[in-house]
Amino acid sequence: MESPAAPATELGRQPLFEAESGAETEERTPAVVRTRAARRHRGILRYPVVRQLIRFTGVGIVCTVTSLALYALFRPWIGSQPANAAALIITSLMNTALNRRLTFKITERRRMKRDHLNGLLVILVALLITGGSLAVLHWLRPDATVADELWTTTLSGFAATAVRFTMLRHWIFRRARHR
Repeated sequence: MESPAAPATELGRQPLFEAESGAETEERTPAVVRTRAARRHRGILRYPVVRQLIRFTGVGIVCTVTSLALYALFRPWIGSQPANAAALIITSLMNTALNRRLTFKITERRRMKRDHLNGLLVILVALLITGGSLAVLHWLRPDATVADELWTTTLSGFAATAVRFTMLRHWIFRRARHR
């Protein structure tokens, strides 16, 4: 029969506290929690900005595909610049909501309206970048095809995305930079 004071490892279970496992510590930190946290974020993923960039990329892919589809849908009826603006404005609301929830892990409803208004300002910067690139394309090649315009907005969208991530992370969602 084992004594009640038998070490945790002799009983065939993981120690609940590091002090039980023989670790020299003054605090009794749960070993299981510490092990899960260490297992969850190893290597480069231990940096919050890397995890946020990965999630931001996923959101960006969804929003870019949606924006390109809307652009291709609107372009024949309203022209390239208005189609670009409409696609960006429509997807900006989706983009801000997804980045707020998934990239920066903000779930409370407090400040949601302000976050979306600031998100629209960030989209205006993206609109200037992508709209400017379309203007340059049409200045250089007045007979540009829809495919040329899609490539131009996609490539300039990469620059706009870098600016957008920086503005979201350091301005709008700075309260959640380390999540």
